[in-house]
Order: sequence, then C-alpha cells, then structure tokens
Amino acid sequence: MNTPAQDADASSQDVRWFSKATAGAFVVVSNVVGAAIVLTLAGWVLPTRALVTDESGAISRNVGLFGAYLLVAVVVGVAWGLAWVRVPPPPDRDADDEAWRLHRRRARAVVVGAPFRLAVVQAVPWCVAVVLFAGMNAAYSPRLALVVACVVALGGLATVAVAYRLTEIALRREVSRVLSQDPPNGLTLPGVAVRSVGGWVLGTGVPVVGVALIAATSLIVPDYYTVTRLGTVVLVLAAIALAVGFLLTALTANSIAGPVVAVRRALGRVESGELDVTVPVTDATELGLLQAGFNTMVTGLRDRDRIRALFGRHVGEDVAQAAMEGDLELGGEVREVAVLFVDLVGSTRMALDRPPHEVVDVLNTFFARVVDAVEAHHGWINKFEGDAALAVFGTPSAVADPAGCALAAARDLAARLDALGTVSAGIGVSAGPAVAGNIGDARRYEYTVIGDPVNEAARLTDLAKTVPGCVAASGAAVSRADAGERARWEVVGRQCLRGRHEETEYSAPADRLASHDPCDPVAATDGTDEAGEAARGSGGMAAQA
Repeated sequence: MNTPAQDADASSQDVRWFSKATAGAFVVVSNVVGAAIVLTLAGWVLPTRALVTDESGAISRNVGLFGAYLLVAVVVGVAWGLAWVRVPPPPDRDADDEAWRLHRRRARAVVVGAPFRLAVVQAVPWCVAVVLFAGMNAAYSPRLALVVACVVALGGLATVAVAYRLTEIALRREVSRVLSQDPPNGLTLPGVAVRSVGGWVLGTGVPVVGVALIAATSLIVPDYYTVTRLGTVVLVLAAIALAVGFLLTALTANSIAGPVVAVRRALGRVESGELDVTVPVTDATELGLLQAGFNTMVTGLRDRDRIRALFGRHVGEDVAQAAMEGDLELGGEVREVAVLFVDLVGSTRMALDRPPHEVVDVLNTFFARVVDAVEAHHGWINKFEGDAALAVFGTPSAVADPAGCALAAARDLAARLDALGTVSAGIGVSAGPAVAGNIGDARRYEYTVIGDPVNEAARLTDLAKTVPGCVAASGAAVSRADAGERARWEVVGRQCLRGRHEETEYSAPADRLASHDPCDPVAATDGTDEAGEAARGSGGMAAQA
C-alpha cells in the first residue's frame, strides 16, 4: 500500500492543465505562422499563377483544401499531442517500490520529452500535406506540384521550429518540477550544439533556400519575373526571413542563455557568502547537467561549511581552519604562549543540591562567559574539563602579546562573572614556552598545549580562590605583558604551589584586591572540588609528560 507521500508524488508527476493549455495555444499559433508563410509564398512570391490557369480551378481547390486540411490538422494535432504528453497512471496502492520507480522514470521521460513529442505531432501532418498537395497538383502541372511541395515544406519547417521553441517555454516549469526531483545524469535530448545549429538552419538556412528557389524559378520561367515583381519578391522574402529568423534565433538564444545566466547569478550569490542557493533545473541537455551540477556543488559546500562549523565548535575555528588546509600533523613545536585556567567554585555541592538539568544550565551559562571573554582577547579554548576550562593565547594563531591578552581576558572574565552573580570561579594565568601540536594517533588526535605554564596556571587557580577578586597570575605572565597591562596588576605574595619545588610569585588585579573578597577561602587547604582537581591533575600530567 502506497503512502500519502507516494500519492502526492504521483500527482506531481503529471503535466498541469494550465501548461497543457498554454502549449496547445502555442501549437495553434505556430500553425497559423506556417499557414501565413505558405499563403504568402504561394500568392506573392512563387509563380504559381504562371504555372496554372485560373480556368483549371487549381488555385481555388488548393486554397480550399489547404484551409480545411489546416483546420483538421490543428485539431487532430492538439488532441494527439495532449494525449501523448499525458503521464501514465500511477501503480496500484499496493504496488512495490520498483513499480513506483518505474512510474517516476516514465513520467519523467514524458514531461522532459514533451516539447520534442509535440514537434513530432506537428511535423507529421505537414509531411502528409507535402505528399497530398504535390500529388493533387501533379495532375495540373509537374512544375506546379514541385513548387507547391516546396512551399508547403517551408511552411512546415517554420511551424515545427516555432512550435518546438514555444512549447519548450510553456513546459519549462513542468520540466523543472520533475528534474528537481530527479536531476538529469546524461543527455536525453539534442544538446546545445544541435540546438544552435538547428536554430541557424531554420532561422537562416530556410530563408536562403527560399531565395535559391526564386533564382531557380526565374530561370525556369524567365518571363514571369519583371524588375518590379522581382523587387517585391525579394522584399517579401526578406521580411519573412527577418521575422522568422529573429523569432527562432531569439527563442534559441533564450533557451541557451537563460539557464547560463541563472547559474551565473547564483554563483554571484555563492561568492558573496550565500550557500542557501538552488538553481531550478529547467533543461535535460548539457544546460540541465550544468544546473544540476551547480546544485550538487552548493550542497557539498553547505555540507563542508556545516562540518567546518561543527568541527570549529569542538576544537576551535583556528585549529579547524588549519586542519582543513592540511597544515597539521602529529607532533608539535615550541611556542611562547600564555595559559588561562578557570575553575568553577562549589560545583560538587551544586551537583548534590540541584537537578542535573539545572547543573547543565549553570555550566553552559558559565562557559558562555568564558568563551566570550577569551575570544574577545584573541584566545582559544583548548578544552572544557568538567567544571573547568583551559584557554591558550599565542597558538595556533600567533598574537603580538599573548601574556597581555591572557591577563586582560582574566580581568574581563572576572568582571563578567561578577555581573552574572550566580557563580564564582578561580582564575589562574601563567605564561612561558610550551609545546603546541597534535597529540595522539593518526586515527584520533587533538591539538593541545603541553608545558609548565599549563601546570602552573592550573595550580594558580586553586590559589586564586583565596585571593580577593579570585584572580591570580604568575610573575612570569605579568613580566611578559606590555607595560600598560603590567600596571594593572599588583604583587600579592609568593607561595610554593602544590606539586612544585620552588616558590611562585603571584599577582592580582589591583582594582579587585580592595573591592572583592576571596571566592573560597578554604579551597587551597581542603574542600577542593573533585571535578576541578581531576581537571588540574590532567593538566599537570600533560605538563609533566
């Protein structure tokens, strides 16, 4: 049993009645154009009156039969054409997927080939007319039969050419609809080269053939063309050639240039950064392949951009960009960096007292402030570790003053957390040489920083919780910063950090020492958060590796 989506798909495959009516109207118009060409050539250009007398009744019979035949041919042609472009009925509701795929292929072939089918429908009656009128006029004069056959053939060529181009325009939306569901993967209609040559043959070649017929007729019937009549004939042929030639050339140019212009405009939007662009596939030739190829390319660009965005959220935009450019390999290099480590206070107690989803909301709000402050000062979030975060300045993108940027980010982050009011955190900053690079295996690795500044910043985070303002920076970090940033920091003291053998001089922002209290006075001696301790332990091990 088919699904509602299959029912909708089956109905969408058929040609809409509005498009069928438009195509039928264009068929009638093209036949009127062909009939006008025939009557003009027969009455004022070719010497039909010189080849048969009025007493024979040939002219009246030809005109009467032509009018009747044209009316019948148009009615039969329109009915036959509409029946030939009708999509086969969909399979039964209990049909399998293969039956539905076969139905879609057949429907696609009908819609895409509709202009060609309608052109064939118009060509058949005109071919019959050539034989019919040539045979009827052969009884009057062999030369008359030849002239009439040529006239009808020229009118038929013009009719078929104009009908093909006009029905192509009328059914363009229908073709676009089915090709958007099933893009072309090969040529199913005559290509651009055939279309261009055909436009020249019918728009220029046929009128030139008409001039050649005039020249040949003037040799066969030398007394028929006077100077005045020959001038009139040339003017009429020139007018027909200009009108029909321009119409066919304009329609051919539109069918070729339209898809190319649409792709070019879409490319301009892609160049400006818009990736949500789709070009309607309106052709089943090389132009359709171009349109479908553009859509495939943009889909690939959207996927690449989405992957890059996701990748950048996990590892940072700079690391993602370098990885996509193929600049990163296993190993590392010594870089002068600054490290900022921040650890949330009271996360263990918060996890016990609050539901998990509230804990997650608090952590996300906290980390959002961390990311804002770090990125505002040209830093890079290396990793989130439970309730802590490690930020690096000076790699992978070099900055002029990594220590100064890290110190400014620490002050900014502290102010942002103060404004938040719901959480507090210890912030430690250190600086110095470290190894930056990819650690792991070729199948799975991450870009990180290893060295003493990482270890020192993690330990300073514990100490920062006992310092008014909750921010502590090593003497190495402050001494490496520019003079303007150094002036904002005041030495607080010296202390041997846990796991180290020498005392570390540490400083704090001068404006926070007098106006803030410690965020956790006992953090350095007991009660250290387990999550933060695990984070610092991992940082310390990385630094010591």
